[in-house]
Amino acid sequence: MKILLVEDDEVLIAVLTKTLTEHRYIVDVVKDGEIAWSYGSTFEYDLIILDIGLPKLDGIRLCQRFRTEGYSAPILLLTSQNTSTDKVNGLDAGADDYVVKPFDVPELIARIRALLRRGNASSSPLLVWGDLLLNPNTSEVSYNNHALTLTNKEYELLEILLRDSQHVLSVEDLLDRLWSSDEFPSEATVRSHIRRLRTKLAAAGAPSDFIATVHGRGYYLKAPDKAAAVEISNLPETAPSNLLNLPEVNVQDIQQEQYLEFLNQLWITTKPKSLEQLVILFQMIDKLESGLLDPQFQDLASQTAHKLAGTLGTLGLTNAMHLASQLENLLKSQELIKKSQLEILQPLVTSLEQAIQNTDAIKSLPISASAASPVLKIERSLIEPKVMIVDDDVDCLRSLSRLLKPWGFNVTTLADPQEFWAVLRSVLPDILVLDINMPPINGFELCQSLRSDLNWQRLPVLFLSIMTDANTQNLAFGVGADDYLCKPIVGIDLASRIHNRLQRVRAYQ
Repeated sequence: MKILLVEDDEVLIAVLTKTLTEHRYIVDVVKDGEIAWSYGSTFEYDLIILDIGLPKLDGIRLCQRFRTEGYSAPILLLTSQNTSTDKVNGLDAGADDYVVKPFDVPELIARIRALLRRGNASSSPLLVWGDLLLNPNTSEVSYNNHALTLTNKEYELLEILLRDSQHVLSVEDLLDRLWSSDEFPSEATVRSHIRRLRTKLAAAGAPSDFIATVHGRGYYLKAPDKAAAVEISNLPETAPSNLLNLPEVNVQDIQQEQYLEFLNQLWITTKPKSLEQLVILFQMIDKLESGLLDPQFQDLASQTAHKLAGTLGTLGLTNAMHLASQLENLLKSQELIKKSQLEILQPLVTSLEQAIQNTDAIKSLPISASAASPVLKIERSLIEPKVMIVDDDVDCLRSLSRLLKPWGFNVTTLADPQEFWAVLRSVLPDILVLDINMPPINGFELCQSLRSDLNWQRLPVLFLSIMTDANTQNLAFGVGADDYLCKPIVGIDLASRIHNRLQRVRAYQ
C-alpha cells in the first residue's frame, strides 16, 4: 500500500514515516500543497494523509481540488484545531476522516487500516493461492504448511501478486507500487526480489515457475491445480498452526527504549529550531509593546505558535505544547490583539522558552507512543558495515559519527579531501558519504573519479549537503550518486538510507 504524506512539520514527518514504514506502507513525503497536487495527480496512491496548515495551498483547498478532479482515493486530514467547525469544513471538502494533533499513534494506524479496507472492499484477512497462504493481519506466510521468512519487500511483492492474481504485472507497475519516489530503484531491483522470492518458495516445495514470467510484459502467479486464488474472512481448520497461534514475545521494554532514543535523536535538531521560532514570538511581544504590531505579523506569530504546538506535542512535551496552543488561540481570537493583553502573552512566551530550554532530553515516552513503540528494524546480518564520511566541517563529522554509532555502523571520518584516496584504500568502506563543497576538491569531482575507476565504480555513494535545490541534486545523480540527503539530517534517517542502500547492493550481488 502506498501513502502520500503531506506535512511540513519535520518532527511529525519523521515520526509518521517511521511508524508507517514499520507497518509495511510505502511513503512519499511532500511539504507543501502545490507539490502535493503534482504528486497526487501524477502518481497512484492508496491513501493521502494531509495536514490542513500547509504552505502555498492549504489542506482544505487541496482536498477540494482533488475531489473536484475526481480523485477517489481516501483522504485523512491532520490538524491541531479540535473544533466542530474545522471538522465540518474538512469533511465537506471531501475528506474521509479527520484526526486532531497530537494523536494516538495506534488509533491513527487503525483509522488508516479502516480507510484502506473501505477503499478495497474485497480485502479479507487471509489470501490463498493453492498451497500458499498469506495473512495480512499477522504478516505470516506459508506454503504447504511450511512457514516462509521474507523481507519486507519480498512480502509486499508476494501480496501484490496475490491481490492481482488475474493480471500480469509489469516491472514498472511493481516499481511504482513497492518503492517510494526517493528510493531510485531499477528494473534489476525487481528481478532480484523475484529471484529470491522464487528460491524461498521452491525451498518450501513450490514449483520453480510458481511466479511465472511473460517476457517483455511482467510477472504473474501460475494458476494452481486447485481453485484460483481466493480471499477468505475466516481461517480454515487446516490452516497452518503458525498462522493460527502466533507465539507472544514480550519486547515492549526494548521497543520503548529504542523509540525513546529515536525521539531524543529528533530533539537534538528540533530544540535549536524551536528556539529559533521563538524569536518571532518575542518580536511580536516587542511590536505589541511599541504599538507597531500589524495583523500580518500577528498572523505569522499565530502560525509559529501553531507549528510549535504540533512539534512539541508529537514529541510528548505536553506542558510546552499547551503553552504554545494557548498562545495560538489568543493570537487567533481577534484580528489585532490589544496592548493590555501583554500581561497574558509575555508570561506565556517566556514560560514556553523556559520549557524548551530546560528540556535537555526526553525522559519518558508520549502516552500515544508508548502504545505503538515502533522501532527501526536493521538486520544484524550486516555486521558493522564500514561507512566512510568525507566533509570539511569537523563538527559535522563528529555529529554524524555520534548519530550513526547506535545503529551498528563502523564509521571513518575524513576532513581533508586531499587525503581521500589514501584513506579510501586503507578503510575499504562498504559505502561512502560525501559533502559537496570541500575546497580544494568538491564531492562531485571525487564521485566522478570513483565512477571512472574499475576498482571503485560500484561503491555506493550518498551525498549529504546543505544545498537543497533541484539543479544541484540532478548534478549529483549525473556524476553517479546513489542517493542525496539534505542537512540537517536526523540520525535515524541517515541510518535508514545507508542500511537500505547496503541491502540493495547485497541484492544485486
